[in-house]
Parts: sequence; structure tokens; C-alpha cells
Amino acid sequence: MNHEESRDLYGRALSVLPGGVNSPVRAVRPYPFFVERGEGAHVVDADGNRYVDYVMGYGPLLLGHDLPDPVWSAVQSHASAGPMYGAPTEVEVELAEFVARHVPSVEMVRFVNSGTEATVSAVRLARGYTGRDKVVVMQGGYHGAQESTLVEGDADHPQPSSKGIPATFAEHTLPVPFNDEQAAREVFEEHGEDIAGVLVEPYLGNKGIVAPVEGYHETLRTLCDDHGSLLVFDEVITGFRVGGLSCAQGKLGVTPDVTTFGKIIGGGFPVGAIGGRAEVMESFTPTGDVFQAGTFSGHPVTMAAGLETLRYAAENDVYDHVNELGEELREGLTDVVADQAPGYTVAGTDSVFKVIFTRDGSRSLDDQCSAGCQQRPDCPRYDHCPKNGADVAAGETDRWERLFWPAMKDEGVFLTANQFESQFLSYAHTEADVEETLEAYKRVL
Repeated sequence: MNHEESRDLYGRALSVLPGGVNSPVRAVRPYPFFVERGEGAHVVDADGNRYVDYVMGYGPLLLGHDLPDPVWSAVQSHASAGPMYGAPTEVEVELAEFVARHVPSVEMVRFVNSGTEATVSAVRLARGYTGRDKVVVMQGGYHGAQESTLVEGDADHPQPSSKGIPATFAEHTLPVPFNDEQAAREVFEEHGEDIAGVLVEPYLGNKGIVAPVEGYHETLRTLCDDHGSLLVFDEVITGFRVGGLSCAQGKLGVTPDVTTFGKIIGGGFPVGAIGGRAEVMESFTPTGDVFQAGTFSGHPVTMAAGLETLRYAAENDVYDHVNELGEELREGLTDVVADQAPGYTVAGTDSVFKVIFTRDGSRSLDDQCSAGCQQRPDCPRYDHCPKNGADVAAGETDRWERLFWPAMKDEGVFLTANQFESQFLSYAHTEADVEETLEAYKRVL
């Protein structure tokens, strides 16, 4: 593939953007390709190279790059009426009503502009509502670029994971391993009266996709109830993708007190949201004392795009299509991995997937999870499949990033840039795309 134009653009970018990018995950080596346009389930770069796209904007593009007519018409209509107003519009009420109607935990919604802003506000809400300071998070979980969750270590020795965050901030954050019920119980035994809430992704989505073991979220729900803490589900990635319109909480049958959203609810435009019980949500200003505000919150173009995207998904076969393709792809990957790299783990659910370069695996693969790790105790791979972020990080991350990703790019398949971020199918993907992708995996693995 020729990448001369992308190389030249990256040279220009290095002069005016730190590292040549606006998000560090895009800083692939030796340089990223620059996208010129999207077409259905594909992207075309500045040099005219065409790729099957499984990044999908890191998740927002449930419908693919070509928006259906109802979505595109709504976007154009609201954009032509004026860029924004600093006053409420009907469409933000309609989108809030849609979310509240379909998501089990949600009675009220506050819209913001990004997933990070949503989780920042949710942490502040939990602290303000409970009058407590400490927040439990998962080691390897990701909740955006915010001070309260950019924390590493354990509950006894938390420390910032980034320069620029005072150590005193990290003292209020208690990291525990995902899927470790005993660790969760112990942190509540020691700090329960001071814990404002537990912030958890239903499925770890930035650590290679790690599914919960049976009963884990139920344990968190019980611990929060027993200690007067809030259970906060970060559904920025899983929201309206895993579990369809009821989100991952509906699929898992566990209802949190507060849920954060992003990505799909904006239909491809910048968005975030916090939803939850009315009693909790009314702690936000102006009805309560937890300050939260934003000039662009509830932007009419974003609200229209999100509402029509969700309406389209509800009225068509979107979830059947993407979930069936996801299962077909993961089943195919399971076969490829069993044949060519039996130590690796296929992960994912619904329209989300990943091959994690784990180092070990069972010699017997009979009756293994057929379409991605589901943490099934009787699966022969159960003891080898990742249970938390540390398990994923212990995999062959350099091999994934330095060798596998570039080789797949050369095959015309665009994957997320390292072993950690989730990958996504869209309504625009076809069985032919899946077949092409599986053949590429066979050649590259």
C-alpha cells in the first residue's frame, strides 16, 4: 500500500499537534494513516487505500458511516436551523424520554459532551448524593481522562497513573481487580462507611473485552445496598450496543443506581450522558447542590442524530443483524485461533469482538466457548481466559501492536490500534466483510 499522502500529513501534524495526533491511541507507528472518508463499513485513507473498518469511531457508529435517510435528514434539519442556542430544545427532551423508556436504571438524564465528562459528573454526583469521598474502581477499567479514575495500584496503595494529578486525589480512589468478589468485599469491610460508589464497566471494554464472571455484578449490587453506596455502570462503550436498547444492564439483569453513556447515543457526534434514579439525579443543579453545567450540553444536532439512530435501531433489524454477524465472526475467529494460535483468547459479545494474545491455553479445546469467552466455569479455557485487566496486560501486547496490527492493515482490515480497545461491527457490515476478515486473520496469525 502507498501511504505517501498520510506520511506527509503526519509530518505537518507533528509541527502543530503534540505527537501529531489529538488522542494518543491514534499515534500508531511509524505513523497513522489519515482518513479521507467513510463508506458504509469501510474507510478510505488519503492515499485512496480502502479498509474494512472495525474501529467504527471507537464504537459510536452502530449504523456505519453512511447514515440512513431519517438520521441524515434530522441532522441536516437541525444544523440548518442554527448551530446552537444556549436554550432548551424539544429534541433533547425526546432523546431523554427514549433513554428513560428503554434503560432499566434510568428515570432522568443529564446530557453532556463526552464520555469523560459523563463519568466526571457521575463521580461528583455519587459523592454529593452520599456525602462521602471514596470511589471504588476496577484495575484496568477506563472511565475517561479524569483525575478520580486515572489511578493505579490497589486499595491500600493507590497512586496517579498520569503526571499532573496530585497524589492526594488518588487517596480517595480504591482500585480492586475486576471479577474478584473477595477483593470487593474486603474493600467494603475496610472502607464501607466512606465509599460513595462503585464505578464499573459491565464488560471491561478498554482491556481487551473481559466479561464478568457469574454473580460478580450481583455482588457489587448487594455490597452497595448494604453500605448505602451507589452502583454506577459505565456504559459509554456498552450502552445501546451490548444488550440492545436495554444496554448491558438489561442483558446482565443487574440494575445500577446511575449509568453513564456516550458514543451511540450521539449518533456519531460528540456526546455523553448521566442517567439514573430521579431521587439521585435531582441532586444535580438546579434542583440540588451538585454543580454540573455545559455550554454545548444537549446540542440539537447531536440530540437529533442520537435520537434518530436509536429510533432506526428500534424499528429495524439492526441488533439482529450486528449481533448475528458478531457471533459469526467470533465463531470463525475461535476456529482460526484453535488451529493457528491456541494460546490466544477470542473475546466479545453481541457486536463487540477482540482476539487477545494471551500466552497460555488448555490443550483440550473441546466444548470451549464457541463465540468468545463467556467466563463459563465448565469451559476448558476458563482458568486461562482473562478475568481482569492485569490478565490482558500480561499478554503479548507488543506482538499485537508491532506485528499483528500493521499486517492486518496491509490486508485491508482496520482494527483498533492495540490489544486493549474493543472492536465493533455495524449495520453496514456484511457476511462478505466477515469472510474477508477471517481470511485475513488466517493469513496474518
